[in-house]
Amino acid sequence: MNLEFSAEDIAFRDMVHQFIAAQYPLSLRTKAASDEEATKEDFLAWHRIVAKQGWIAPAWPKEYGGPGWTPVQRYIWSEACAAADTIPILPFGINMLAPVVYTFGTPEQKQKFLPPTLSGDIWWCQGYSEPGSGSDLASLKTKALRGTDAEGDHYIVNGQKTWTTLAQYADWGFFLVCTGDASMKAQQSISFLLIDMKSPGVTVRPIITLGGEHEVNEVWLENVRVPVSNRIHDENKGWDCAKFLLAHERSGIAAVARSKRGIDKIKGIARSERRCGQPLLNDPFFKRKLSELEIDLTALEYTELRTLAGENAGKGPGPESSLLKIKGTEIQQRVTELALEAVGHYGAPYFRGFPDDGDNMHPIGPDYAHRAAPTYFNGRKTSIYGGSNEIQRNIIAKMVLGL
Repeated sequence: MNLEFSAEDIAFRDMVHQFIAAQYPLSLRTKAASDEEATKEDFLAWHRIVAKQGWIAPAWPKEYGGPGWTPVQRYIWSEACAAADTIPILPFGINMLAPVVYTFGTPEQKQKFLPPTLSGDIWWCQGYSEPGSGSDLASLKTKALRGTDAEGDHYIVNGQKTWTTLAQYADWGFFLVCTGDASMKAQQSISFLLIDMKSPGVTVRPIITLGGEHEVNEVWLENVRVPVSNRIHDENKGWDCAKFLLAHERSGIAAVARSKRGIDKIKGIARSERRCGQPLLNDPFFKRKLSELEIDLTALEYTELRTLAGENAGKGPGPESSLLKIKGTEIQQRVTELALEAVGHYGAPYFRGFPDDGDNMHPIGPDYAHRAAPTYFNGRKTSIYGGSNEIQRNIIAKMVLGL
């Protein structure tokens, strides 16, 4: 694999950097600098700007609205966005659901859901995990019973989903539900449904994180009517969709570019923080930890590039996506751990909204310390979501080692 950028790639990189510098909203830069929590409109503002440029779905086939980029161009784009610290393009519709729809969906489903997903007119959430059914998704309990009446074929869905990220904003959700009977193998009794989150019987309840954010939710489904036309793929074949989606999700979870940006921020903190009268960056023990982290991230970056090259040659995500998920999330956690170590005691007292006098926050210490503790706590989840790292090691053992 040739890792040198061609002249065309360098020109593309310059164009991308110029686009971000000119088009990224000042309001989002200001919000990030002042540590304000992003709203739905903040996410959509950048989404719509990138969509108008035609770059919102780097990996989509051109026939469905993708830009036709090479893996190198996709890599350059992710690097540029991370370097500019842009608000992330949410993955649920663009990176996770859409490949399922254009791979397994009917022509009608592609026409109905892909264009508004591309434009940002549909905000998606993911209904996979349940209380007691996280990494072992095959044990899910949400039930969908099929029926027919004057309004046509439909399912009646009952159950509960949890850890549903940003479901409070969602227009639609993609859900795994049980449609088979008790005599069937668990994986052969699951279907993949698209559910309008405004349907009667759908209730979204917040789960507030340790950092004080309303990021995740529990979703209750009580006699929710879902047209059979909203099922992707055949009945009881949803496990195929689920595995396909998770392979794409796990590749993106590696977040190499964002981790590189995180390391740059740690270096900035370590230049400002002082220990025993010297910048923390001069401390040999801290420098060793930082160097080891950078080396591991570089190795992961090469693995990601090899995976992208394989996809460009027509090879879909395989066991490499599990490897990227494991190492990527472990590195993300190490980045947040090292950042918290760098800010020292300033990281201890701060959570969003505390301390305050009603409307105004009064964090203690320098600005760069304000989010160190909440970010650290939030990062504990990365080795669990998208299939826990323990499960990923089992997948690698089976697919690579044949165990």
